[in-house]
Amino acid sequence: MDRPLPELTNDEIRRYSRHLLVPEVGMEGQRRLKAARVLCVGAGGLGSPVAMYLVAAGVGTLGLADCDTVDYSNLQRQILHTTLDVGRPKLESALQKLHALNPEVHVEAHDIRLDSSNALQILAGYDFVIDGTDNFPTRYLINDACVLSGKPDISGSVFRFEGQVSVFGVREGPCYRCLYPEPPPPGVVPSCAEGGVMGVLPGLIGTIQATEAIKLIIGAGQPLVGRVLLVDALAMRLREVKLRKDPECLACGSHPTIRELIDYDEFCGVHRLPPAAERDMTPRQLKEWLDGGAQPLLLDVREPQEYAINRIPGALLVPISDLPRRIGELDASRETVVYCKIGERSARAVELLRGLGFRDVRNLVGGIRRWIEEVDSSQPTY
Repeated sequence: MDRPLPELTNDEIRRYSRHLLVPEVGMEGQRRLKAARVLCVGAGGLGSPVAMYLVAAGVGTLGLADCDTVDYSNLQRQILHTTLDVGRPKLESALQKLHALNPEVHVEAHDIRLDSSNALQILAGYDFVIDGTDNFPTRYLINDACVLSGKPDISGSVFRFEGQVSVFGVREGPCYRCLYPEPPPPGVVPSCAEGGVMGVLPGLIGTIQATEAIKLIIGAGQPLVGRVLLVDALAMRLREVKLRKDPECLACGSHPTIRELIDYDEFCGVHRLPPAAERDMTPRQLKEWLDGGAQPLLLDVREPQEYAINRIPGALLVPISDLPRRIGELDASRETVVYCKIGERSARAVELLRGLGFRDVRNLVGGIRRWIEEVDSSQPTY
């Protein structure tokens, strides 16, 4: 930041008095916080503690980018939102809570999905970016946009009881591609929606991300540059992995080849499954089929803990990770309908089965969630 540092008002001095007593912060550090402009991508599990602590700390301008709405399943970890906010846009809910916490901070809302067409323009207005997203395409997008823009990327991720945090793109340090040059194959790493996450973990990781942002702003301490902090909350162990800048990195190496943003969905294989409407079946179509006397094999490819929550009566549970070794339990000549939570894992399972000779196999579009919405509302959703 090279802009002039604003003065603090008397009210701000009272509000941030505990900061002002810390030698590493003091008046100058608090003025730096007031001058800072930070973009947080995501107002969910990670974005909630990030936004709340940065606003409480007095960061002058906080940008929030999110285009989702609040769902009941968010409330176990996304502490910006309450039961009364279910169905509201997350940004609307977040702005209300953050203004109540600290009306002195300016919060800029970006009700948009960050993509290759808008990322550089949005990032241009901020000093730092905090990645609070939960998918690989957006993580690579944010990394590349930060490298091209010369801005730090404070990255965090969570899964079940495990999380990690690092600061990329700072002082000749490594970037996200130095850690993960290539994305994992689609479906290998489950999302939180598929695999779950302990609710307190995003609070822990997001708070560390906010801490790293404050340290960068005031210029104190040792940021997580060239270091990846790994958190195992189940064992309550923290360990650190050193990460060197890769001279061959396509984004930040000696001879980078990434000079513009690309199609990150394609890069991460999100659209590798070809369109095939004949593979799909809606819940209403399945209901009509069953009511007409059809007896297909209903194949549930979720995990046992999901199956315990809800299921289509009569379904056979074979988690997608077990499917290759349990193929012998299935009859390739039988009509088969595969389902999961929302239809993504089951679509991959259909591709696998078709490749093994199963021709009469279909994917239940929208999964068990849509089945409950349209057919059997007596069951709970998750």
